[in-house]
Amino acid sequence: MKILVDTNRIIAALIRKGTTRDILFDKSFEFVTPDFTLTEIKEREDELRKKTNLAKEEFDVLLAFILEPIRIVPYKEYEKFIQGCKNEISDLDDVPHLAASIATKAEGIWAHDPHFLEQKKIKVFTNIDMLKLSGKAKPH
Repeated sequence: MKILVDTNRIIAALIRKGTTRDILFDKSFEFVTPDFTLTEIKEREDELRKKTNLAKEEFDVLLAFILEPIRIVPYKEYEKFIQGCKNEISDLDDVPHLAASIATKAEGIWAHDPHFLEQKKIKVFTNIDMLKLSGKAKPH
């Protein structure tokens, strides 16, 4: 099942080991994210390094590890969908994610960002949804 990963899910996996990181390495999924995600992470690198207490080299290694199961979708693959997505979502930083999800024919976007709920083009999954999809949700 192909799922587009929002930047904030990747950041959550960077900040702490836990459910989000476990889901990222679940072989049930084929993860993709737009190259714009790397731009967003770079812009916040100093803040993220403070939160993780990691030196630059350690941070780079952890980021590479977290990105390993994710295919980075180049802009040229989703560029033609950008314009059509601009009116679908109010946060312009989310437009590349929506466009890349359509371009790659992803079955959904894994995000906890409420802006994605504004659009009707693609399903939005939370961590709980992802655990259910993988069959790993804990029964009540």
